[in-house]
Amino acid sequence: MKRLILGSQSPRRKQLLASAGFEFEVRVSNEPEDYPADMPLPAIPTYLAEKKARALLPTLQAGEVLICADSVVIWQGELLGKPDDLEHAKQIVRKLAGSTHEVITGVCVMTQNSVQTFAELTKVTIKPLTEAEIVYYVEKDRPLDKAGSYGIQDWIGFVGVSGIEGCFYNVMGLPISRLYDVLKEVGVPMPSDKV
Repeated sequence: MKRLILGSQSPRRKQLLASAGFEFEVRVSNEPEDYPADMPLPAIPTYLAEKKARALLPTLQAGEVLICADSVVIWQGELLGKPDDLEHAKQIVRKLAGSTHEVITGVCVMTQNSVQTFAELTKVTIKPLTEAEIVYYVEKDRPLDKAGSYGIQDWIGFVGVSGIEGCFYNVMGLPISRLYDVLKEVGVPMPSDKV
């Protein structure tokens, strides 16, 4: 029986995996999220996901399947990471308002003797927002742990997102539909097998 390990402390990734019906254990490393300076932006999340997974590889036992993921927000060729503080978060949300950006999540699925990586891209359009709306959102939801300074499941997602092209859950941090297929391929027990 294969056991699923989620290599992430992200409450959103835990919620998505659990909502998809999977039982799993959380196991994390403190691997620094750095990458080569000349790396193309779309390659960064997959690189970081695999880096996190390789740091946890020595802890994997036979029959364990590890999932690691990393998400980035790209706006007009600029990588928008997690904000340093609330003022920085407001600056980032000002950039995103009234424009379309890309969210790319890289995923690494690893066992003791196999590695699969993939990336999912979703385009998100945020309508123009007033300064009061931006301040309200950042002060209310304090998106300091989120790439691009917003969560699509937050207030801004309800009132500010005017269009989405691709996987919604990818924007939350885990492209669960595609991951489901990969886990099926590597022999992880599916929730529907219990019926």
